[in-house]
Amino acid sequence: MAADMGMVFPLPPGATGFFRPQDGPLPETDRRALRTALYAAARAAGGQVDEIEERHCPRTYHTATVTRGAARTIVLCHAHQPWVAFAGARRDQYTDEFLAPPPWAGCFTAAGFDVLTRGQLAAPLSQVDASALTPAEWRQVRYHRATTLGGVLFNAWD
Repeated sequence: MAADMGMVFPLPPGATGFFRPQDGPLPETDRRALRTALYAAARAAGGQVDEIEERHCPRTYHTATVTRGAARTIVLCHAHQPWVAFAGARRDQYTDEFLAPPPWAGCFTAAGFDVLTRGQLAAPLSQVDASALTPAEWRQVRYHRATTLGGVLFNAWD
């Protein structure tokens, strides 16, 4: 799993989902690798994958649900960086509603994704290296009043 709060989390340009057209398109997370990791995680959990939803504008992430009996875990995968987080419910955007990674989260790490912890996602932006964000991204952060790493990464700003 990705290092926890002691490390400053570096945000590349476009982490917010906003970019300048002259800089070219943002990178895309490998959706095939995501699906493979999802099914491996569901097997490890003794459950199944339900409700895979690929990113749609303006969201910055893909979602899927891993179910085991009545238990449901929402898997969030950033659309532009290989970052995975977990939540208890589907939402359009997240601020601090994240869950700790479940025991089967290692399937994502094995597939090349960085699993973000609840502590990392709750980190205030003052503890994040956001120096590479563009002025346009900072305007969006301020406009939408995002104050945490999770709020910046998993959003549906328009």
